Amino acid sequence: MTTSLIAKYLDELAAEDEVLTGARDASHELGIAAVAPSVGAQLAAIAAATQAQAILEVGTGAGVSGLWLLRGAPQATLTSIDTELDHQQHARAAFAKAGIPVTRARLITGRARDVLPRMNEGSYDVVLVDADPAGVLEYVEHALSLVRVGGSVLVAHALLGGRVADPAQRDDAVGDLRDLLRALSASDAVQAAVSPVGDGLLQIVRRPDPA
Repeated sequence: MTTSLIAKYLDELAAEDEVLTGARDASHELGIAAVAPSVGAQLAAIAAATQAQAILEVGTGAGVSGLWLLRGAPQATLTSIDTELDHQQHARAAFAKAGIPVTRARLITGRARDVLPRMNEGSYDVVLVDADPAGVLEYVEHALSLVRVGGSVLVAHALLGGRVADPAQRDDAVGDLRDLLRALSASDAVQAAVSPVGDGLLQIVRRPDPA
């Protein structure tokens, strides 16, 4: 079975309801690269396994990833950062259609590099980075300080559609992700793995500090 057939099969297995379908359609119209349904299903599974109560997201988009995360952790509070107010308005409408109270979906409009340093360390169970690949190293560094021990930092689009695995690709975004993956594989502070679903999902679990 080819990779494309596997991807199609996994996306079809990850059934999306009317609200998620609407958010995905809005993403296409806005030119946003929303996570694939198969990636969304993994986000939900990780949020559920972590028993997440507090979730932080860098990159709101039109709400697709946020909806999946809250599907996995229906009692969690989501804080989501994006520079685009228009995108967040679509996300807010999607959350409302899903019956998510406004008190459980806090949307912050601003640059993540300005907002993240002001947030409380060790306060989140899951942090999702789904934003501009050019900022991935900085965002992950902040995320690892904001997630609790045993919590997960997730990086969407971690393989950039396969370009990270292609030695012929040498642009800055590819180089940054390769550097990140190499650093994580050599680190004793985290446990990391990459799933090839969609265009890649990196999961980093923060380990306890050495005694």
